Amino acid sequence: MHGLMMERQLLISGIVDHAALYHGDTEIVSVNTGGGEHRTNYAELRRRALLLGSALQNRGMSRSDRIGTLAWNNYRHLELYYGVSGAGLVCHTVNPRLFAEQLVYIINHGEDRMLFFDRTFLPLVAGIRDALQTVASFVMMEARDEAVRDEYPWVEFYEDLIAEGDSGWSWPDDVDERDASSLCYTSGTTGNPKGVLYSHRSTLLHAMMSATPDVMNFSARDCFLPVVPMFHVNAWGSPYAAPLVGAKMVMPGPGLDGASLTRLFNQEKVTISAGVPTIWAGLLQHLETSGEKLPYLERTIVGGSACPPAMIERFRDEYDVEVLHAWGMTELSPLGSVNNLKNKHFELSEAGQKKLRESQGRPPFGIELGVFDDDDNQLPSDGETQGNLYCRGPWVLSSYFSNEGGDPLRKGWFPTGDVATLDGDGFMTIRDRSKDIIKSGGEWISTVDLENLAVAHPDVAEAAVIAAKHEKWDERPLLIVVPKQGRTIDEQALLGFYKHKVAKWWIPDAVMIVEEIPKGATGKILKTALREKFSDALLTAN
Repeated sequence: MHGLMMERQLLISGIVDHAALYHGDTEIVSVNTGGGEHRTNYAELRRRALLLGSALQNRGMSRSDRIGTLAWNNYRHLELYYGVSGAGLVCHTVNPRLFAEQLVYIINHGEDRMLFFDRTFLPLVAGIRDALQTVASFVMMEARDEAVRDEYPWVEFYEDLIAEGDSGWSWPDDVDERDASSLCYTSGTTGNPKGVLYSHRSTLLHAMMSATPDVMNFSARDCFLPVVPMFHVNAWGSPYAAPLVGAKMVMPGPGLDGASLTRLFNQEKVTISAGVPTIWAGLLQHLETSGEKLPYLERTIVGGSACPPAMIERFRDEYDVEVLHAWGMTELSPLGSVNNLKNKHFELSEAGQKKLRESQGRPPFGIELGVFDDDDNQLPSDGETQGNLYCRGPWVLSSYFSNEGGDPLRKGWFPTGDVATLDGDGFMTIRDRSKDIIKSGGEWISTVDLENLAVAHPDVAEAAVIAAKHEKWDERPLLIVVPKQGRTIDEQALLGFYKHKVAKWWIPDAVMIVEEIPKGATGKILKTALREKFSDALLTAN
């Protein structure tokens, strides 16, 4: 016997319909690419998204055609999220920080029919345009600019395209919740990036769970500023989760420096934000030098790479901001776990709670995590046994776009490439990436733990640890650091900082002091580049 309930499709258009109907006057504040601010609301977002969807249909776009974007976090990009997917097309967010060759590969592999871009990226688009095989229209996300048109006659303009839309148009009623809605590519630090194709259903389920109290805890009482770019795994799903509950949104545009973010946080009374550790390190440095505070910010989600414990403590102790340590991947839409304590954990000592908060947290409903050995045998979730982290759930990919790389699953689970432990409450701790972990004399050393300790040192701004070749032990840890501005790092004092904090044989063999640590397009440290440069450093030293 079937239940006697209505059948309603789980569609992305339903999110903006709800936001416009019940939160229509809630503000969306957007920093323009060229400076200044624009204020709109959810009712206007829906109206313009419908015009955009209609215009795309009038241009001959067919179901599941890919529409590319090269854009910052702004209100027009948000309109594209809903107008493209709502029209039954696929919103393909492309990371403009990638190398030109990677951009060309991704746009061609995705077979994008149109490409929308911010003014910032006009020279970039001009440089790769001739190599793009399927793009028929290039639309700059601005009002018509005759000077640009004179110099680049192939450029179209967003506001002209919107004006082509039919004000009486409605979302197509034959879009299925399992249809593709958006496309993101992995950062591709080795080999070509691979596409992850999300569905309306997976995206909506992900947004619903993201907003729940034990995850990101969005509500209509919040003002949310996504620092994480909309071209990085759909800004972790937040452009769907925030409208879902009617939270005010502040879109920061290209200015992600500490001073710009502090101004927006305080001007717009932002209560919640999200971004990668490198951004928060810059914010904390600005706050330290300027003496400014964050009187309205209550919590921030930190993900993309491991959050140093020292950063969690500084936000809490100096600015009364709760840090929610999170973990995810492009292949997981990206939410995999968020660190919110359970009620019983408040009976722990302060030190016990602090230690638990250093983990990547526990999965929400919809995600199942497990640790496995190299033969795919599941290992105990005892908080001690270390293994390969696998996951499964309704917003985890089943295969890559165009079946790139074949079947990625192992016995129905997706292998993440992380090495982790998992306790009985689901709290997961990333010990390392499987390709980064150091094997010294047959024993494992976590680079994450060593990096977290290094950035807790008062003279260190950034740190990375790699496996360097060693004649006797095969591999040994090498610490690479960037000093804080105006500080000098003493190598022996820094190595001494590790004493009594880790096993003696974990302490790095040497320190390399550099001006900058290379990072990829999503802000993650490029260990591959560091290994290429420094992997023989200890051999030379010996």
